[in-house]
Amino acid sequence: MNKQKLQLPLQTSSLIAGFMVWVLISSLMPSIKQDIPLTPGQVSLVTAVPVILGSILRVPIGYLTNRYGARIVFSISFIILLLPVFYISVASSMFDLIIGGLAIGVGGAIFSVGVTSLPKYYPKEKHGFVNGIYGAGNIGTAITSFGAPVIADMIGWVGTVRVFLIIMLVFAVLNFLFGDRNEPKVHVALTKQIKEVYKNSTLWFLSLFYFITFGAFVAFTVYLPNFLVDYFNLDPVDAGMRTAGFIALATVLRPIGGWLADKFNPFIILMFTFIGITISGVILSFSPNIELYTVGTLLCAICLGIGNGTVFKLVPLYFSKQAGIVNGIVAAMGGLGGFFPPLVLTAVFNITGHYAIGFMALSQFALVSFVIVVWMYYQEKLDIESQIIEGTVEGIMVTDSNGTIQNVNPAFTRVTGYDEEEAVGNRPSMLSSGKHDAKFYEEMWNSINEKGAWEGEILNKRKNGEIYPEWLTISAIKNSGGEIQCYVGMFSDISGTKHQS
Repeated sequence: MNKQKLQLPLQTSSLIAGFMVWVLISSLMPSIKQDIPLTPGQVSLVTAVPVILGSILRVPIGYLTNRYGARIVFSISFIILLLPVFYISVASSMFDLIIGGLAIGVGGAIFSVGVTSLPKYYPKEKHGFVNGIYGAGNIGTAITSFGAPVIADMIGWVGTVRVFLIIMLVFAVLNFLFGDRNEPKVHVALTKQIKEVYKNSTLWFLSLFYFITFGAFVAFTVYLPNFLVDYFNLDPVDAGMRTAGFIALATVLRPIGGWLADKFNPFIILMFTFIGITISGVILSFSPNIELYTVGTLLCAICLGIGNGTVFKLVPLYFSKQAGIVNGIVAAMGGLGGFFPPLVLTAVFNITGHYAIGFMALSQFALVSFVIVVWMYYQEKLDIESQIIEGTVEGIMVTDSNGTIQNVNPAFTRVTGYDEEEAVGNRPSMLSSGKHDAKFYEEMWNSINEKGAWEGEILNKRKNGEIYPEWLTISAIKNSGGEIQCYVGMFSDISGTKHQS
């Protein structure tokens, strides 16, 4: 296996390792609380803190990956992670956990490495599936959520944390030895890349979508272990297994989401995704027992997994030249999406005594995202239709129902000599050659009114006064009520054809 083929499994397994350490504190929180007393509010803060750096660093890490390659960025990241992991193992206060937790956010930030690096090795029609496979590295959070409490029962939480020192060191070495030294690099200034994309509304829409899909995934991952213990009185191992099940389901469906986005329109997939999240949010808002709560959580996991895979199919489609910085921004927004929900849920519970309002907020955000996706879907169709009209070799002229010109395409200008500003607001008679009598035009309009269209040869006059023959088709466009909304004329200059014949 050459180094290029090795990159997908190497980078995916590296993401697994990074995500394993990213949720270390939240997974071990039930055990940590036995030695370090924490209030519910402090627990929410400590478990949410790793998300901060894990989100903010995704922007520069995406840029650095484009500039220096995945090999260097992964290797350095795992070496850096050795310090906070050891610091957490000797923590004795909430302050220690916050400092260590902030720094292990690097484990979540390395997500930007693979989504920036791997598309360089594959054609665009495979980007959704490839990024989906890489994103399945989310399974690292499930491994820790399930495994860490089990190991902690045997050797204590301090010893469990130190096991991760070995894992980080192993992956630093693996990436240094087997990472691709010849990965294509992009040497464009960070500020220049940001200027090229920050005004693009698509970037911020995709960021919102990932804020919801990945943010909710992260929020459930860090919040479920402690929530299930406190709210449903489950033991830590059972809570860890249920959390791992949620993570595993969402993770397995991530590459499937990418594959679906490769095969079908990604916006259609996102519509179903956000409707599903909206429904699951409502179910979670009214979950008096663990059974109903499980149904809502699993439905949410399905939709989040598919949604995560779909969003990162869209990023390289719209931003192929600024993939590093855009992947970083979108990924960062997704990470930040996981920071706020645990804090909001805790605050809501402290005020109201239940979590319904918090879960309903998730439902409403998803519903808003659904509306935006529908708008983007139809906007994209309009853009494609506009590009087709702009690019066609035939002249096109659109008038309103009264015959006033509303729009023309570039081919209209090439054939007639009139530019758009001169044509719009005028009438088609501006092209009249005077070679046809009133009966000709009367028969033309009778055909349009009776049959909805007319087709034939006509002599028209260019701006420079030259008379030329063209083949013209006029169609009446009607609304659903049968009323004419506009007329579309499509024509081609046949003077060359006539000359040749």
